[in-house]
Amino acid sequence: MAELLNGNRVRDQIKAELAPRIAALAARGRQPGLAVVLVGRNPASEIYVRNKIKACADLGIYSETITPPESVTTDELLAVVGELNGRAGIDGILVQLPLPPQVDAKRILLAIAPEKDADGIHPYNVGCLVAGLPAPRACTPAGILELLARYRIPVAGKRAVVVGRSDIVGKPVAFLLLHANATVTICHSKTPDLAGICRQADILVAAMGRPASITGDFIQPGATVIDVGTNHIADRALVARIFRDSAEKLAAFDKRGSLLVGDVHPLDVAERAGAYSPVPGGVGPLTIAMLMVNTVAAAERRAGLSRDC
Repeated sequence: MAELLNGNRVRDQIKAELAPRIAALAARGRQPGLAVVLVGRNPASEIYVRNKIKACADLGIYSETITPPESVTTDELLAVVGELNGRAGIDGILVQLPLPPQVDAKRILLAIAPEKDADGIHPYNVGCLVAGLPAPRACTPAGILELLARYRIPVAGKRAVVVGRSDIVGKPVAFLLLHANATVTICHSKTPDLAGICRQADILVAAMGRPASITGDFIQPGATVIDVGTNHIADRALVARIFRDSAEKLAAFDKRGSLLVGDVHPLDVAERAGAYSPVPGGVGPLTIAMLMVNTVAAAERRAGLSRDC
């Protein structure tokens, strides 16, 4: 039976470790501060932001949500980011993606001061990642490495395959694994014999946004599989096919009208992997936990406490 890598458990460990660090800042009259910019009314984004704000409240981190209208222009949003860059009480800035089509998202993300980049995706911080220098790390990739470390899954000397080449997950997690001394292959939609390459992986990271597309044929028996996918399926027939007509899953679908499924086939991975992260409850909770880590670390640096990242 494959070992379940419980992201909620690791999240709680990380939050417990942050508590004394936040208390030490409070003793200096400092409260970490996170500002989230949420444009318009995207229901999925609103849920993510609520979860981030709740995590801040649980830890005693000051949080602020700025909600420009859907019609906001690039220049107006740049002014918002500029004001947050200059705010002494704000240590971390997060601009929730996606942004409306009329907004130049790259210009907005570039405008965030690198030292306040709570998401760890500013090009300066990505460059530090590539060079192995201290800087905020992208939250989901950093959470994946925490998950592997806390479950004592060896990385050094292992063959790691990352399926997906996004700037937010695929590329940074590949570099983090490389720095941890794994031999890393990055795959994508144009990779020939994708299943054959995935089957070589001791550690397989799926991050391409296609529900249940990594089936048993892609998984080496005993491999560690990290599922980064968050796909909301609204097709009952597809749910039935993925979960092999599970009455429990179909009932859950009928109640909610959709079901959350990762990029890895949930039944196949449980049968073939040695360890895997489920969806939900795997990588997701760690993304927010590492956002908290980045915010607290930024506050520590600005308060004169030594923290590399």
